[in-house]
Amino acid sequence: MTLQEIAKKFRPPAFPGSYFLSFEGIEGAGKSTQIIKVRDYLEEKGFRVLVLREPGGTSFGEKLRQAILNSQSPIHPVAELHLFASSRAQLLHEVTLKELGVPNTVIIYDRYIDSTLAYQGSARKLGFEAVLQSHSSFPLTLVPHITFYLKIPTDLSHDRQKMRNAPKDYFEKQGNDFYTALVEGYEKASELFPERIIQVNGHQEVEHVFQEIKEHVDSLILENSQRPEN
Repeated sequence: MTLQEIAKKFRPPAFPGSYFLSFEGIEGAGKSTQIIKVRDYLEEKGFRVLVLREPGGTSFGEKLRQAILNSQSPIHPVAELHLFASSRAQLLHEVTLKELGVPNTVIIYDRYIDSTLAYQGSARKLGFEAVLQSHSSFPLTLVPHITFYLKIPTDLSHDRQKMRNAPKDYFEKQGNDFYTALVEGYEKASELFPERIIQVNGHQEVEHVFQEIKEHVDSLILENSQRPEN
């Protein structure tokens, strides 16, 4: 079975009037800033918006997050893959599917399966097929309606990390070759899921990035949903 055939098994959840979005990118791409802006914009329109992060979002997932990101010793790539998948499955089961059942809800994920494709599939060299096969059981077969991939070059990522001057986590400590492989992974994921993943130039001014994202959000959500009362 080809990657394209496997990819066709992944579908967005079907809750009329509720939507699932995700944001992706290497460190420093501006995901957190844009997630906040999209959340505020949709809340102003009267939508109920939940922002969730991966790994995390549940008691179980947050424990895994701390174990991974604070690890002082190397974690085997296969272990990384299944830790992230475990956190993701629990978050989908415990939070996402239940909350999407509430009308006019938008759930925004800070990272999702495309991070696993980029980090473990590409940078850790497990391959895309291994990642997709590990997600072959429900609810891991669910994907967002739209994924915004904020694309920046690796040198800008390193510059922005230096400006933040924050302690580096397990993945942020990796070298430039790792970041180059991440970008290659995101590009390949974009080719595999062209209808879902929208590439946005994250090198632009913050407002320009937001306006581009907002156009897609309006097209998907505001034009296709029954607008809630403000």
